[in-house]
Amino acid sequence: MPRAWPKILYGGDYNPEQWPRELWEEDMRLFKLAGIDIATVNVFSWALNQPDETTYSFDWLDDVMDLLHANGMYACLATGTAAHPAWMARQYPDVRTVTADGRKMKYGRRHNSCPNSPTYRKYSQAMAAKLAERYQDHPALLLWHVNNEYGWRCYCDNCESAFREWLKARYGTLEELNRAWYTSFWSHTFYDWDEIVLPNLLSEHLNRSNFDQTAFQGISLDYDRFNSGSILDCYKLERDAIKAVIADAVVTTNFQSNGTYKPLDYFKLAKELDVIALDSYPSNDMPMSQIAMRHDLMRGLKQGQPYLLMEQSPSQLNWKPVNPLKRPGVMRLWSYQAVARGAESVMFFQLRRSRGAFEKFHGAVIDHAGHEHTRVFRECAELGKELKLLGDTLLGAETESRVAILFDWDNWWALEHSSGPSQQLKYLPQIQKYYDAFYHRNIPVDMIGIQEDLGKYDIVIAPVLYLVKEGVAEKLENYVASGGTFVTTFFSGIVDESDLVTLGGYPGELRKLLGVWVEEIDALFPGQFNSMQLQANAAGLEGSYACGMLCELLHPETAEIAATYGSDFYQGMPALTRNVFGSGEAWYIAADPEDDFLAAFFGQLSERKNILPVIETPPGVEAAVRVKNGERYTFLLNHNETSSTIHLGPEQRLDVLTGRQVTGEMILPAHAVYILKQIP
Repeated sequence: MPRAWPKILYGGDYNPEQWPRELWEEDMRLFKLAGIDIATVNVFSWALNQPDETTYSFDWLDDVMDLLHANGMYACLATGTAAHPAWMARQYPDVRTVTADGRKMKYGRRHNSCPNSPTYRKYSQAMAAKLAERYQDHPALLLWHVNNEYGWRCYCDNCESAFREWLKARYGTLEELNRAWYTSFWSHTFYDWDEIVLPNLLSEHLNRSNFDQTAFQGISLDYDRFNSGSILDCYKLERDAIKAVIADAVVTTNFQSNGTYKPLDYFKLAKELDVIALDSYPSNDMPMSQIAMRHDLMRGLKQGQPYLLMEQSPSQLNWKPVNPLKRPGVMRLWSYQAVARGAESVMFFQLRRSRGAFEKFHGAVIDHAGHEHTRVFRECAELGKELKLLGDTLLGAETESRVAILFDWDNWWALEHSSGPSQQLKYLPQIQKYYDAFYHRNIPVDMIGIQEDLGKYDIVIAPVLYLVKEGVAEKLENYVASGGTFVTTFFSGIVDESDLVTLGGYPGELRKLLGVWVEEIDALFPGQFNSMQLQANAAGLEGSYACGMLCELLHPETAEIAATYGSDFYQGMPALTRNVFGSGEAWYIAADPEDDFLAAFFGQLSERKNILPVIETPPGVEAAVRVKNGERYTFLLNHNETSSTIHLGPEQRLDVLTGRQVTGEMILPAHAVYILKQIP
């Protein structure tokens, strides 16, 4: 992907079509005061641009593009296809989605277009082509933004027909499909492709409020894959229409739900994007490690490449039950957290606060007051000055990590479709607690897909690797045999890609690598605990730690026992094992342990591998490093409401935001940000 921007981009969503033309010049004045250099335009303008199926009208957008260029700003040009026009819904009902309980939606809201509607695909592709043809040579054009926050499910007849065709391509024969779906259960054998219906509340789903509960996990898992792929196909149609006109266009779409949106496999989408773009809307009380993990996931989607922070709020959200303001300094702090972990833009929704409808109370750079004399505007302007000062210093800077956590959407879907042994088991919280063990020690972690090369990592962790894809067990064996350290947990190696149990004893295909077999899995009620009694072992730990939720009863084969259960009828059975495999080792954590155990366990593993923290900091102070041309830039972010003290050591460092040299003891005020460069 060619990097076409000269600095960390600063701006956000701009909706001039919501405002009278005479206000646009004032917007330009305010944007320049705030240091804004890019505006995302045309995000929800399909009805304005195409009043009927044969008419296209872009005069207003011409003026916006020209105005941005005249004022020295770039345009991130959206295709505007995230909400179809009312005329389309009336004339072509196939464009309207059908809900999981079989209701055909009327026109309204957004994200209301069936991804398998021939009408939607035809007109969205045509719109992208028209925009590319019109603006291909416009000097303001920098980026293309397809659709907006993709993500919905549809259960209409078009989707059902497309699902059948998808299944034919995947399985080839009904015999293979029946085998994969285990349709001998509950008399589900299919003898004709047209007998197959979508899994929803009218068929296989068991719970109106929880789509994860399904009678046939294999069917629902395939629908998840199909739906994600259908939306990806819609993106590719628009992207290809743009690139047919502008071959070197930089095209993206923005990922929602802070980057962990369950219905879409972002690793698959990432392959088709020129640059990843994230919308980040954490709540004020969201732990900072959760925000950091999602930023690291965005960086990991394209093997460590930088990404764009496409949207965040300058202050207030509007869709939660309670929407507090971001406290002074927090917007700047969270913006630099993104930059510290790989972002090459800081962008907002929105630049001017809407006057009406759903988002009129969502934060903006320009408030309803309409001028620059607000706290939020002043904070945005100060950040704009700093980003201008930084220039291209951090563009292309990389994060160096020797630890990786495997993240897999298929595994996420399959795990939470499972009908047992405990509905308390959720994928994201498990990923997060293993990530936290490193975050709180300021040790960098890459969040990677299962397809990535593992050889560059000293430690690879796969929490609850329930579903093991073809070739993954062999890949992990080769990694460990070559000297790597692999850690996985309870409820791993259970099923194959069709959600069929791998017979012969858990953990299935991982049994050889881990050197254990699991006989039973005990489910504990919330608030019920067992304990892990550490023995003298290679982990270098001692004492007792609580564990709960699931406790596996396992038998060591080639593995050594590192901890045993402290109570219940399986007292004394292994709770933690280590298996030497080739030149490396594979650890198995057989229960859900308390956080203190993970901190101690991974602390010991990291020390053995000489994996050191970026810097030692007190609780609430985050440290991260980006490296460019051999120079290290250390970010210090104080998330505390009070000042904190850290010790830098004797090395002289330059704070690139202020030009001040620092060394030794350093006091970080509340919400402070420092970017320190080592002085030779």
